[in-house]
Amino acid sequence: TMVVGSDGRYFSKTAIEIVVQMAAANGIGRLVIGQNGILSTPAVSCIIRKIKAAGGIILTASHSPGGPGGEFGVKFEVANGGPAPDMVSEKIYQISKTLEEYAICPDLRVDLSRLGRQEFDLENKFKPFRVEIVDSVEIYLNLLRSIFDFNAIRNLLTGPNQIKIRIDAMNGVMGPYVRRILCDELGAPANSAINCIPLEDFGGQPPDPNLTYATALLEAMKGGEYGLGAAFDADGDRYMILGQNGFFVNASDSLAIIAANLSCIPYFCQMGVRGFGRSMPTSTALDKVAKVMKVPVYETPAGWRYFSNLMDSGRCSLCGEESFGTGSDHLREKDGLWAVLVWLSILAVRKQSVEEIVRDHWAKFGRHYYCRFDYEALEPRTAYFIMRDLEALITDKSFSHQQFAVGNNIYSVERTDSFEYIDPVDGTVTKRQGLRIVFSDASRLIFRMSASSHVRATLRIYAESYEKDPSQHNKEPQVM
Repeated sequence: TMVVGSDGRYFSKTAIEIVVQMAAANGIGRLVIGQNGILSTPAVSCIIRKIKAAGGIILTASHSPGGPGGEFGVKFEVANGGPAPDMVSEKIYQISKTLEEYAICPDLRVDLSRLGRQEFDLENKFKPFRVEIVDSVEIYLNLLRSIFDFNAIRNLLTGPNQIKIRIDAMNGVMGPYVRRILCDELGAPANSAINCIPLEDFGGQPPDPNLTYATALLEAMKGGEYGLGAAFDADGDRYMILGQNGFFVNASDSLAIIAANLSCIPYFCQMGVRGFGRSMPTSTALDKVAKVMKVPVYETPAGWRYFSNLMDSGRCSLCGEESFGTGSDHLREKDGLWAVLVWLSILAVRKQSVEEIVRDHWAKFGRHYYCRFDYEALEPRTAYFIMRDLEALITDKSFSHQQFAVGNNIYSVERTDSFEYIDPVDGTVTKRQGLRIVFSDASRLIFRMSASSHVRATLRIYAESYEKDPSQHNKEPQVM
């Protein structure tokens, strides 16, 4: 059994048809597919785990543009509901280089709109081939019901002290989930949700939940009418949180605040908290919380597959990335709607605004000012030499303990390295995952190559400056 879903982008239905035809011809006995081909990435993970499937295929390029000129991706999930580990992806790649033919049933047609089973007799070549079209939301919704106090969230959205929310699905996969769960199930008014019809080109905008692209949401939040705003990417695994008047919560802070408030979620009260995980470029705000809670933090390379190993071994309960991906061990994928429901749960319990909760957190743990700068479309050879020369500079003995003045601050270099990760579960070593300069006050500079290909490369620079003094918590990150 395998699960198949997509974020609804251009070519998805055609690609699903090809997946079905090839699965039938290669002896897969059963496919479970979301209605109209729609399944969020968290929902695919949920269904794989629920029905104990062998794995799944998700057709998405995440927050990248859609339409005929946009991007398309094929993502393979393994039996735990998480992204394929490096060794599996590498094996697939090696096999792809030697393929000379493939099997397909070109005349097989499936009605993606009709819920229920469709069975096909493949001339006794295999057992009957079965396709099951399932409700895109239901299995995932049942999981969320077991995690959260839906009554508390419903009271927050409909009770005497209700807050108004504004949710932007950005014309990606999340439209049906937002309407069904936040509106129908939890009582938010229908007009709380915008851009909820999945479109093949996402309405002409990249479905990227950030301040650059979720401009309609940001403008609505600036008016002060709404207490919480959220946006999702195309496949529903990333999110953004805004408070009243457009107060922005960066992803690293969101992860740390969720960690500090897990007692607001019934799931964690029952299951306990075993550890936290964050990708190396994500700010160390989470580490401050972990120290107070006396739980370990695992610093991993970018990529959710590293968290899956930690969660499968019982080491990690909550994890996240600076690119607005956050999740827990309820699945093996990052989960945008789960993160929004966590925030609503925190608001319901603490009875404070988003901004008050964030500022209270900074007052207790200090503020980690944080920025990311992307240098895109670099010629790969140029990018390689930049990183090579930079590594030689910062790892030279003369660089250690240097001091740099920025405004009134003096930053003293404490250590530098090229980040490598040794998986505590299986001992796998992953090298050259970014260059780090760590300063004595816990501030950091990180340089990392991302999304490189034989055509173009992206260099990302992350700057993090730690400030304990509450009187210094009102500055713009770019100023720090």
